[in-house]
Amino acid sequence: FCRVDPYGFERPEDFDYASYEAFFSRYLVVLTRRAIKWSKLLKGNNSIQKSLKVKRYIRKGIPNEHRALIWMIVSGAQTNMEQNPGYYHKLLEGEKNDKLVEAIKTDMNRTFPDNVKFRKTADPCLQHTLYNVLVAYGHHNKAVGYCQGMNFIAGYLILITKNEEESFWLLDALIGRILP
Repeated sequence: FCRVDPYGFERPEDFDYASYEAFFSRYLVVLTRRAIKWSKLLKGNNSIQKSLKVKRYIRKGIPNEHRALIWMIVSGAQTNMEQNPGYYHKLLEGEKNDKLVEAIKTDMNRTFPDNVKFRKTADPCLQHTLYNVLVAYGHHNKAVGYCQGMNFIAGYLILITKNEEESFWLLDALIGRILP
C-alpha cells in the first residue's frame, strides 16, 4: 500500500498496513457487489429516480466511482447547474469583495495540511480550485459569505467530484438547502 491514500491524505507513520490489507481483502467483495448493483441501477444513464431502493443503496454506501454523480443528482445540484449555465464562471469573473478574499486566503494553507493535493508543491495544486469555489460561493450567497470551516467542506467536495463547478453547486446545495 502507498503512503498516500487515493484522496491524497498521507497515512500516519504507525499505520498498520497488515491489518488494513486483511480488512480490505474481505471488504473488497462487499464493495464490488455494491458497485455492480449501482452500475445496474444507473444502466449507463446519468440519472436516477428517487425510490426506496435508491434510498437503501445510498444508506449502504455509494461506490467511489458513482459518488459525485449521485450526490449531484440527489442533492439537486445537478439540476441547479444545468438551469444556470455559465453562472459559476460569471461569479469568478466579477468584482471581488476584498474582505471575503482575505478571509479565504487566510484559511488556504490550513486546509488539509496532510493532503498532498492541497500543498503548493502539488501539480496541480488544489488550493487554486478551492479558492475559486469559496470566492464564487461567497459572492453567490452574500448572506453567508465565507465562514471558517467551509474550506474543509469545499475541499472534500473537490476531492470527490474532481470538478470545480460541481463542487460549487454541491456546496450551494449543502449550505443553501440541505443544512438549514
